[in-house]
Amino acid sequence: MRARKSKTGRTQQERSAAMRKRLLDATVDCLVRYGYTGTTTTRVTELAGVTRGAQVHHFPTRADLVAAAVRHLAARRAELAFEKIDAVRRAPDPIDAALDLMWEIHQGSLQYATVEMWVAARTDPELREQLAAVEPEARAALLDFSAAAFAEHADNPRFRHIIYTALDTVRGIVLVGLSNPDKAQLDMWWKRAKADLRLMIDAGLT
Repeated sequence: MRARKSKTGRTQQERSAAMRKRLLDATVDCLVRYGYTGTTTTRVTELAGVTRGAQVHHFPTRADLVAAAVRHLAARRAELAFEKIDAVRRAPDPIDAALDLMWEIHQGSLQYATVEMWVAARTDPELREQLAAVEPEARAALLDFSAAAFAEHADNPRFRHIIYTALDTVRGIVLVGLSNPDKAQLDMWWKRAKADLRLMIDAGLT
């Protein structure tokens, strides 16, 4: 049986996926604007411009919505990385370009929304469980990117461990940066950290 299309030419499955994405994007926007405690289903539906019924159909509870948002953020960050993998491969120094890309994709609204959930998870066991479940997926996506960009180093355990260290370093600087509006200083901290990470990588590949 062929999928029935609407007047816009989209199937029910396509319309459902579009609605889910609309709600999840609105959840990210809500996290950035109002923080985790201010992210309510009412605000999300208002930002998404959909009915409460549509939200309940896709995400019956706030917990369902937040759980999906956790995975949505991780997936979106991975998508942003893979969108630029060709530029990394073509760069004069691919490893340097990859490190800068890691820094880049942890800036802006995606990261602010993620940080909101990190902080809230300290006192919210359910959210903490959701984040803990997604973290291995996020790190696996990082390894997938590294393997695609640097196939010759994919099986090097030392290289993988340094990539994890690079991720932890980026996250640490981003967290400190929440209380420091001076982006130039944050970029300087990153360049300093990147220089040390590069030494580790070069040593690990010899």
